[in-house]
Amino acid sequence: MKRYWKYIKPYLPAFIIGPILMIVEVIGEVVLPKFMANIINIGAANHDVPYIIGMGVVMVITALLMMAGGVGGAYFAAKAAISFSSDLRSDVFDQVQKFSFANLDRFSTGSLVTRLTNDITQVQNLINMALRMMLRAPGMLIGALIMAFMMNARLALVILVVIPILILVIVLIIKTAFPRFDTMQKKLDMLNSNIQEVLTNVRVVKSFVRGEYEEERFAKSNENLKTASLSAFNAIIFTMPVMMFLMNATTLAVVWFGGKQILAGQMPVGDLTAFTSYIVQILMSLMMLAMVLLQSSRAIASLHRIMEVLDTKVTLTDEGCALPDKTVDSGRVEFKDVTFRYYKENKEPVLSHISFTIETGQVLGIIGSTGSGKTTLVQMIPRLYDVDQGEVLVDGVNVKDYSLKHLREGVGMVLQKNVLFSGSIMENLMWGDEQALEEEIVSAAKAAQADDFVNSFTEGYETELGQGGVNVSGGQKQRLCIARALLKKPKILILDDSTSAVDTATEAKIRESFSGTLKDTTKIIIAQRITSVMEADKILVLDDGEIVGMGGHEQLLADCEAYREIYYSQMDKEVSAS
Repeated sequence: MKRYWKYIKPYLPAFIIGPILMIVEVIGEVVLPKFMANIINIGAANHDVPYIIGMGVVMVITALLMMAGGVGGAYFAAKAAISFSSDLRSDVFDQVQKFSFANLDRFSTGSLVTRLTNDITQVQNLINMALRMMLRAPGMLIGALIMAFMMNARLALVILVVIPILILVIVLIIKTAFPRFDTMQKKLDMLNSNIQEVLTNVRVVKSFVRGEYEEERFAKSNENLKTASLSAFNAIIFTMPVMMFLMNATTLAVVWFGGKQILAGQMPVGDLTAFTSYIVQILMSLMMLAMVLLQSSRAIASLHRIMEVLDTKVTLTDEGCALPDKTVDSGRVEFKDVTFRYYKENKEPVLSHISFTIETGQVLGIIGSTGSGKTTLVQMIPRLYDVDQGEVLVDGVNVKDYSLKHLREGVGMVLQKNVLFSGSIMENLMWGDEQALEEEIVSAAKAAQADDFVNSFTEGYETELGQGGVNVSGGQKQRLCIARALLKKPKILILDDSTSAVDTATEAKIRESFSGTLKDTTKIIIAQRITSVMEADKILVLDDGEIVGMGGHEQLLADCEAYREIYYSQMDKEVSAS
């Protein structure tokens, strides 16, 4: 419970007041049957109308107090539960934001969405139910048992026969249901992942006419969830019928034996009415406890999944950084014998013994076949991943000695997959600098060759973008992402194949603008087109995670066979096309 105290402490009054107010309702439920018995045994038996009216008024006042207690208890229980889950959800979201790429590889997007929504909702429902019933159910059980034994101890023994049977049924049901709820949540993960993937890429699905295939895939995920859900709920659907059967059987037994006592003159009629009410209260309280325990089995499965996220050790942190206040000054980059594996148990590394240096303001081109490790290499610079061996230095300082915030503030990165967010073009560009003036935004857009097409829109920079920037073309999206990175004014700019959807003339203009706007910025350009890197100060040629060539264009043409193959294959295609 220690780790949950931080979510309880701010709302402790609600956690305390809610159950206390529910006790008011319990007291009323326990005394009302006794009042009714008195009306029958005393008022009706003696034809005492004033007594009946007086007891009636007392019962009405009691009912009103019960209502106030019930409403107040429900309000504070809801406030406590919702506040608890809100803070928990915030912590889980914050933890996900701290995740490194390696951490994110452990969880699917759909699974994280489920944990942040459905799983936390299950915990919220449990807390709400528990606060309303944790004192009410035991209070009703104990109060009704005391009243029943006070009224007729011999008849109350019937209840002691039923209670162990009910407890046994509840234990068996919970033991069966718990693992099934865990399985159900995992199937919900898979369904959410399927939905998220299809909706995000719906245009690709339509363009390849794969609607029927995706419908079949969704139907399969949906069917798996249905099967898992039915399996889980099949374990608990017997709860209510079994309890109702036992309640009715107990009531029948009480009426049978109580009726005999009435005929023998050993019990007033009013007491039997009250006793029957107490039997119902006792069994209802057990049913409440059963419902809390059943909800607990599902919520505990969900809580375990939530704790998996919170307990995940973030692999990239500022822990141990020697220079937490240092910022990137010049942008000089050096790799010293860097080796990296995504999966540490793999023998073959993704990058092997990488060493090179880029001086401040230089342009480094990186080229190589698909899967050669180009993107992985540049991800080492802002510490999206950490090296396994060797060092990555920025301004002569190991990147691990910077704080993540200061290091990444000095690096502008346009990823291979361009991402824009819902909102206006202006809002998206200001991700680069929240305080940027309009003139700075326009200047960055001009440098990225985005200003012309933005102004062609009716609302210009206030044009609303759909989710993921779906209402702009691939080339336009790339240019907006470049403008966003430029606005950051980074010391190191990384372009990861970020002009692939732009024509060569526009790409040349973008590179030309760098010489003015980013004169002192170190620029790293990953490209498939050799024309994108030919004019770089230095070019790295990667093959299977190793550097097979390094130098200028002319030097590589003379000395590097892999570079020559790429160059002549692309140049021949251009000649053939022309």
